[in-house]
Amino acid sequence: MSIQKPSIPQGTRDFGPAVVARRNYIFGIIRRTFEKFGYAPLETPTLENLSVLTGKYGDEGDQLLFKVLNSGNFLKKQKGDKITELVTPDDLEAGPRSVLPKIAEKGLRYDLTVPFARYVVMNRNTLTFPFKRYQIQPVWRADRPQRGRYREFYQCDADVVGTDSLLCEAEIVLMMCEVLNALGLTDFTIKINHRGVLSGMYQALGSDARETDLFVAIDKLDKIGQDGVTKELLEKGFSDAAIGRLFSLLGVEGGFAEKIAQLQAAFDNEPGTRGLGELSTVSELLTAFGFTQFQNLEFDPTLARGLSYYTGCIFEIKINNVNMGSVSGGGRYDNLTGAFGLPGVSGVGFSFGVDRLYDCLEELNLFPEGAAAITRCLVANFDEATMPLMLPVLRQLRDAGIPSELYPESGKLGRQFKYADAKGIPYVLIQGPDERTASQFKLKDLRTGQEQTLTLDQVLTQVAAG
Repeated sequence: MSIQKPSIPQGTRDFGPAVVARRNYIFGIIRRTFEKFGYAPLETPTLENLSVLTGKYGDEGDQLLFKVLNSGNFLKKQKGDKITELVTPDDLEAGPRSVLPKIAEKGLRYDLTVPFARYVVMNRNTLTFPFKRYQIQPVWRADRPQRGRYREFYQCDADVVGTDSLLCEAEIVLMMCEVLNALGLTDFTIKINHRGVLSGMYQALGSDARETDLFVAIDKLDKIGQDGVTKELLEKGFSDAAIGRLFSLLGVEGGFAEKIAQLQAAFDNEPGTRGLGELSTVSELLTAFGFTQFQNLEFDPTLARGLSYYTGCIFEIKINNVNMGSVSGGGRYDNLTGAFGLPGVSGVGFSFGVDRLYDCLEELNLFPEGAAAITRCLVANFDEATMPLMLPVLRQLRDAGIPSELYPESGKLGRQFKYADAKGIPYVLIQGPDERTASQFKLKDLRTGQEQTLTLDQVLTQVAAG
């Protein structure tokens, strides 16, 4: 039997214990914030029917869906005429992109919002509206892997459906700020725009080209620059005059209110006026709440967000002191449930990308000391007589809520200290013959090198506090 070199699919990663502990630190802050704002937890399946996913993310999004065969032996069952009914010779000649949609009926989750909309429709008779949920699960995209962009990654979503109130948008800004502040990411910008503003710009251009092509091109502005967007728009049928007008509208400067005033004067149409008015209302609600971080909130007319289901306010977060794409995004969708037979249910939500947040915290050295450690105290195994005597001590540590472990082998303490240091365990508890006679322990703090002789009650207090 040949030895196989172990590997994992491109764009996926293993997470060791220290990384998982740090990720759980991020998850914990996000989860507590979502629950503080009244959002309840929800989980949906990894697999969705392909019909649920397709057509919800725009043409480019549909190309990034991971499609799944009905079963591992599906093709073996499709012989002769049966397979030709599904896949034609033209399909085979065109390649996998033509064949797969005909032999796959399921797909991996692309995001958490569309499965959430499907869940709402299926359970509409048992839910209380407005319905607020958060969801922390992995999603998959057949994208080109690069730094900060993976094919498998976690999203942390918070959505509310069943209300048009702009209070929801204001609270999204509050939640975004609360999470980032708690993580220590203070140099950030929450960008906000409105699909109505973008539609207003499109109408102001007076072009016969497709509106969706305009949105897709604007969404790439920070990646391909003005020249790249100009080239793409020309290819899509926009004139030089229309493109020049577009960039004059996108280039408005000043603060939140100043940009809104300039665009209100620049075009006068229903979607644009509505969008600017709703952005002003969100700002007013934040002011009424006592929001003090307007320096982190920017009205950005160039923000388009590629997902086609957004209809109102849209959001994106950029960490300014890290070379990284957005770490969060979201927006208002007025009829996403309509695709599943429940029209007229408005919703709004956003998502944190935990993998990018992790990379930002690691680069800026913002993980708190001990965030990667799980065990708080290692009980040293001094000699062969120690283990049965230290097991009751181990139980008392754990009963006090202190994650602890007893080194399984007796012997050299140096090896046990190295073990604790390698795992990031802050405390080592030792009881040799002398300490045992005096009913005391030596407690060493590996972070400071300080060693104290204490009773067990004092140990419990010290370790719990430190």
